[in-house]
Amino acid sequence: MAIFSEQKPKNRLTRPSGPSHSTGPQDVVSAAPVSAEPGAGADSLDGELPDIVSIVMAMDQAPEDEPAEAPSPALPISGGQTRVPAHLEKLADRARGYVEAASAANTRRAYAADWKHFASWCRRQGVEMSPPDPQVVGLYITACASGTATGDKTPNSVSTIERRLSSLTWNYAQRGRPLDRKDRHIATVMAGIRNKHAAPPRQKEAILPEDLIAMLETLERGTLRGLRDRAMLLLGFAGGLRRSEIVALDVGRDQTEDGRGWIEILDKGMLVSLRGKTGWREVEVGRGSSDATCPVVAVQTWLKLARIAHGPLFRRVTGQGKAVGADRLNDQEVARLVKRTALAAGVRGDLPEGERGKLFAGHSLRAGLASSAEVDERYVQKQLGHASAEMTRRYQRRRDRFRVNLTKASGL
Repeated sequence: MAIFSEQKPKNRLTRPSGPSHSTGPQDVVSAAPVSAEPGAGADSLDGELPDIVSIVMAMDQAPEDEPAEAPSPALPISGGQTRVPAHLEKLADRARGYVEAASAANTRRAYAADWKHFASWCRRQGVEMSPPDPQVVGLYITACASGTATGDKTPNSVSTIERRLSSLTWNYAQRGRPLDRKDRHIATVMAGIRNKHAAPPRQKEAILPEDLIAMLETLERGTLRGLRDRAMLLLGFAGGLRRSEIVALDVGRDQTEDGRGWIEILDKGMLVSLRGKTGWREVEVGRGSSDATCPVVAVQTWLKLARIAHGPLFRRVTGQGKAVGADRLNDQEVARLVKRTALAAGVRGDLPEGERGKLFAGHSLRAGLASSAEVDERYVQKQLGHASAEMTRRYQRRRDRFRVNLTKASGL
């Protein structure tokens, strides 16, 4: 490819002896890592994200070509590469907490996994990770798109490659070495990947009210686990909540450090205060027409029989389903619950088993409320916390499908 013909003097591909690399699948080969100066090679950047002190306490860092004089007294942080005065240790600890709060746990896990993926690929190709080289990144995303980045030969989707690129940009920025995504070696290759491999988005199947009622019937009656799962399904559907928002709720305000919201049970329903992707918002969950399908009654029953008065709302059920633990549920449990009960209830039974398993996830509850609620669009938008009406309309796909028949309207 012509775009890889030019190399910068101080930021070049370092290749092992032997055949040169290209972007073709056949050229991605295994090679021993090349030697590099300390702190410059792939090994030094692999693994955990850098200590937050290296991000927010730059006063101790000197330019690369100058020796750094650590202030005294100081304690070594992050492998001795960065030092802060001892009296700032408490502030550094607090800064770590703020950085963790800056992004969701799922985002941090994905960014860390993508960084490891890139580091592993660089080691196998014998190229350096640092300083960031747009040519190396361009070859990497090409390998991801062609299925040669890993041994399983499975090409990554465009959305996965976009995320990996965002992960690299973020990780390099935290290390004080920004990556230029607009560089032609990255931007042009990414544009070609989009044009050649982009596919229509795969939306999760919306769980409609009749589907949800059938799913509730598959739960064990009279057990703590069954009561908890019932409350999660009904609250997730009626509130239009994301799976992460469901498990992040506490019984009351400011009860846990990792909580991101709480509930308040009122005469007419339940008020859910939560901090989601778009900031803090209040969600009104009204009482149902029947106790059997009322989310408020389901939550009250769970709290009463599980004897929960403080802390996380939804927790693990232990001891063969006879005891309730103190730990908050992982949001993956919501996705597993929706998929398991939807399959057991025979939702979309017209499809083969293998296809049905891919249709359902935690988002199915959220999409189900938007697709089934016959109310003004603005109320649905408010409930889901969408910043634009256009996003809400994407969720209402099943409700509005073929509602307007332009074929007949045109006279055919």
